[in-house]
Amino acid sequence: MMRSPWRIATAVREPSGSIRVKSYPFVSLTRRSRLWGAPVFRGAVGLFEAMRIGMDSLNWAAEIAGEEESEPTLWDRFLGVVFTIFALAAGIGLFMAVPYLVAGLIPSAENQVHFHLVAGTLRVALLIGYMWGISLIPDITRVFRYHGAEHKSIFAWEKGLELNNGNACDQSRFHPRCGTSFLLLAAVLTMLGFMLFDSAWVALLGPIPNVLVRIAVHLPMIPVVAGLSYEVLRLIEKHSDNPAWRPLILPGFWLQKITTREPDADQVDVALAALTESLREDKEDYEGEPRPVEFKDPAAPAEALTG
Repeated sequence: MMRSPWRIATAVREPSGSIRVKSYPFVSLTRRSRLWGAPVFRGAVGLFEAMRIGMDSLNWAAEIAGEEESEPTLWDRFLGVVFTIFALAAGIGLFMAVPYLVAGLIPSAENQVHFHLVAGTLRVALLIGYMWGISLIPDITRVFRYHGAEHKSIFAWEKGLELNNGNACDQSRFHPRCGTSFLLLAAVLTMLGFMLFDSAWVALLGPIPNVLVRIAVHLPMIPVVAGLSYEVLRLIEKHSDNPAWRPLILPGFWLQKITTREPDADQVDVALAALTESLREDKEDYEGEPRPVEFKDPAAPAEALTG
């Protein structure tokens, strides 16, 4: 799936071997509103838009793969909602409740700096362990190879190269604007932000009663952390060629060694099909074989927060 400032496109390799593309015009809320386009706000909005767009793309890909041969029933939709709620609850349990319960066992747990150093470190370890664990699943490994193909295609476009298989395959699969880097950065900023917030809470209101209360007051802060993470990621990406910024870029690249794999030429072709379609500037919806495209402005940014 590729997203430009004006269009979203998804490309899928069909069971027959051909590529099918689906695209539609899309302008982010951050471009339609000064408020939501302001720093921090735009990152939070972008996160929720990316989640919705990603789910739509996955559902369409599943239909093309033949996993869904008919229109989903009301029961199917209900099960989808139940699964989504379960997945959210499992995520909160794994990445918030478990670190807090473990951190609460240390002797100096009343010190919020100590508490969140332990909880935050465990959260990052769980994030890395989770990504490594799912990377062992063959189907997920294939998804991660497509993730690498996305990065290579975007690099080719950003360097002003002709969008063909050879130019894309020559590029790196590690991109400083990757969503994986975003997740790692968000985990670190979450630790620091919650550390400051809870220290102020304890100083003003006294000890936090239990884990459930701590989670309840932290959940509304997640969009803020996401927005800050987005701004920091943009800043890091802007200075990605500066050696002084290298220490801030490398951890994200290390994690991308798990979440991206070297793609084959056929997978790169799928990524290129999505990218070229996303850069088309007409206003029509489209579904079908990849179309040839002529770009009016070769310097136009892809602006994709990949993966």
